[in-house]
Amino acid sequence: MDISSYIHVARYGIETAILVSTPVLLCGLIAGVGVSVFQAATQINDAALAFLPKILATVLSLVIFGGWMMSRMAAFATYAFNQIPMVTQ
Repeated sequence: MDISSYIHVARYGIETAILVSTPVLLCGLIAGVGVSVFQAATQINDAALAFLPKILATVLSLVIFGGWMMSRMAAFATYAFNQIPMVTQ
């Protein structure tokens, strides 16, 4: 296994990590910006108001995208484990 194969596995792993984390982070970001705009417009400064919608958006995105995220991570794990025999060659 040459260096380009190692780089390919590492790149695939980084791409998988980015793709899997993006839906959750974007939902939390959108909820946070929405709550911040609402708080600025109404001048309500409550910590629970800022925290709870972000948690609910994160949980909702995990419920919606969880199956896809798991299948993507399983595909990467399968690929990585299939590359193990190539290391000794």
